[in-house]
Amino acid sequence: MVVETSALVQRRLGAEAVRDLHDRLLRPLSIVWIDKATHDAAVSALLAGGPMTLVDLVSFEVMRRLQIETAFAFDRDFARQGFALVP
Repeated sequence: MVVETSALVQRRLGAEAVRDLHDRLLRPLSIVWIDKATHDAAVSALLAGGPMTLVDLVSFEVMRRLQIETAFAFDRDFARQGFALVP
């Protein structure tokens, strides 16, 4: 998500906004870096024909492995995968 969000912010708002994103928002958060096994599991799900993005599939895999049940997301795919949504 960090890569996807950084790219989106850079494209829409520019380099200074990316700096603010990393310094002010991401720095205090715990970021989970994925390993090969997590990536491979998400790619397998993607290749199985799911309509979701690789980014979403990685998120689902990480959340399941960490036993996270609630997502702060507007993407209904999280709910379809069995996660509670906030807001």
